[in-house]
Amino acid sequence: MRTCPILPRMPFGRPLPLRFYTRDARRVAAELIGCRILHRLEDGERLVVRITEVEAYLGEGSDPASHAHLGPTARNRSMFGPAGRLYTYRSYGIHTCVNVVCETKGRAAAVLLRAAEPIEGHDRMSQHRGLCADANPALIAVGPGRLAQALGLRVEDDGQSLLRSPLTLHPPEPATAPQRVDRGPRVGITKASDLAYRFFESESDWVSTFRRGAPKRHAP
Repeated sequence: MRTCPILPRMPFGRPLPLRFYTRDARRVAAELIGCRILHRLEDGERLVVRITEVEAYLGEGSDPASHAHLGPTARNRSMFGPAGRLYTYRSYGIHTCVNVVCETKGRAAAVLLRAAEPIEGHDRMSQHRGLCADANPALIAVGPGRLAQALGLRVEDDGQSLLRSPLTLHPPEPATAPQRVDRGPRVGITKASDLAYRFFESESDWVSTFRRGAPKRHAP
């Protein structure tokens, strides 16, 4: 069973700069693995997770699974930029999904945050998730809906900047940088399901399980 270690309050430097996001979404996705999300709540408490799994979605016409494939709408407007912001939407009318907007010049692309390892604020994140104290820690943030709920992020946070507080992304800590990042097919979609745009930390216990058996993993 996964456990959440009790770690000292970690220092944070500057957030990832805008230039990190203004690149191909697949490259951004691979480099998000191991990065840390810091959400400072209104009461001052910090919620911190370490990203372990993401999926890239393109908007230049080659990716029919992308919300931006058919062009801009009221729903997907944030996916068309500017980069370095959130694109949020509700999945199946229930779960909030959180994406990092990438690229520039009106070409839409985003990276779905699929799973993360809780680092700081475990009790508050468990409360957000409605979990009891002895629940499996994997239930906190493994899965895109769980991750958003644990961090206290809502559909109304669509367009939120990631470049300044209260919500920022930070590079991996050197001591916890991922040793290996694998890639494979995206999860839970029917269109373009063969595209290997899912990136994950191969040795992490904090990665969601495929719902379609065990398809072959592809090297980066």
